[in-house]
Amino acid sequence: MSLAIVYTRGRQGIAAPLVTVEVHISNGLPALNIVGLPEAAVKESKDRVRGALLNCHFEFPMQRVTVNMAPADIPKEGGRFDLPIALGILAASGQLPHRALQDMEFLGELSLGGELRPVAGVLPAALQARDAGRALVIPTGNADEAALVEAARVLPANHLLEVCAHINGQRPIMPAAFQPPAARDNDYPDFSEVHGHFQVKRALEIAAAGRHNLLMMGPPGTGKSMLASRLPGILPPLSDEEALESAAIASVSDTSFNPQRWRQPPFRSPHHTASAPALVGGGGNPKPGEVSLATHGVLFLDELPEFDRKVLEVLREPLETGTITISRAARQVDFPARFQLIAAMNPCPCGYLGDASGRCRCTPDQVLRYRGRISGPLVDRIDMHIEVPRVPQEMLRKGSPGGEESSAVIRARVIAARERALQRAARPNALLSPTLIRRDCALSEDGHRLLEQAIDKLGLSHRAYHRILKLARTIADLAGSEDIGIPHLSEAIGYRRLDRSAPHSRI
Repeated sequence: MSLAIVYTRGRQGIAAPLVTVEVHISNGLPALNIVGLPEAAVKESKDRVRGALLNCHFEFPMQRVTVNMAPADIPKEGGRFDLPIALGILAASGQLPHRALQDMEFLGELSLGGELRPVAGVLPAALQARDAGRALVIPTGNADEAALVEAARVLPANHLLEVCAHINGQRPIMPAAFQPPAARDNDYPDFSEVHGHFQVKRALEIAAAGRHNLLMMGPPGTGKSMLASRLPGILPPLSDEEALESAAIASVSDTSFNPQRWRQPPFRSPHHTASAPALVGGGGNPKPGEVSLATHGVLFLDELPEFDRKVLEVLREPLETGTITISRAARQVDFPARFQLIAAMNPCPCGYLGDASGRCRCTPDQVLRYRGRISGPLVDRIDMHIEVPRVPQEMLRKGSPGGEESSAVIRARVIAARERALQRAARPNALLSPTLIRRDCALSEDGHRLLEQAIDKLGLSHRAYHRILKLARTIADLAGSEDIGIPHLSEAIGYRRLDRSAPHSRI
């Protein structure tokens, strides 16, 4: 039989579509042709495969070899198809049995000597191979990543000869054991190292409990970046499903997945010179950007007005939908983008507006132009706006009289509040739908009057109205209250003081 079929997996976002490698050997001048929309790295695999087969002492067919990679409308890229192409040639030329290939899928790049080299995007392939009921043969270097998938049959190998011996039934490959990394305590900096800033710590605790977006504004050197870097340390640990999705995004990106950070929320802090594709993803073969790499974690944007305005505007849709769609002429790819936005900025161009030092000489027009670099619709999507003042020198030297709370103490309260929200609505409060807001964020008559007055005075949008309700729900959860009281609602309204639609509140 001169036709062989081998199964493998491609890459499309964080999905791994099935690719069928069909190898046909026919009479004609010796040639190896690869069809099915291969990119440059796939076309070059013919030389790697030929060298690997010859150096492993297999016979390379001196006939016309045609390799078809179906479906033909999905672009194929990378060296991940080397192993299935080599096995297809061996099966089509009668050097391997056909039937043994039907229950397995293969991924791996070949060296000229036949060694298997790791490839990117193995975790999504392991998930979908498990769902298809087939074993997945991969390089040993990818074994730890693929073994995160429960009930998947992962067969790691170091060499092409090991794979062939397994297919022939001579030396079976032992499956990799399912061993998800043990959850570890967060290794992020601790809040106990921060003196003072009680109001800011309170706001960060609320943001962590409800997964609310937060904007910090204050003079240079007051601790905005320091406080933001400690937020992941008080976030609840990721569930297994969230951890797998976060690991899958890292698997298909240029960053590598670190098993030591299993179930720890990611923290991404791109520089303000980052481009729009770097932030949301892109490329000819689209890869995830910072908003996707921060999924189920924190995206921290320091010096927010220094980002290009067009770059910041691309955040508006993922902040609402939790996904980002990258469209290209040849394809469209969806990536998760369920991140928590934490931003920091100075109050004015010089940075010292409102500071006790009195050093600011910026005019009101300069301040408005500076803050105008951030659009109103974007600020409207940020639940909380807080000021970060300078800490008194005495407190900076001696610390707070009662000591500073550690991240572990704050995290315990955050986890308890998040559990209340999950038991009530199966999601954090920031993700409540309008229907759930009506059900879970009911106000008393006095509460409705207070909120209506705030809307009229501050000129808040309907979106801000709903965000205040969700924020008040989180504050009530932290207090252990079933109902939203006037103190909870008042505190939530206080976090909208920098809303863009209220010019008089900005200066």
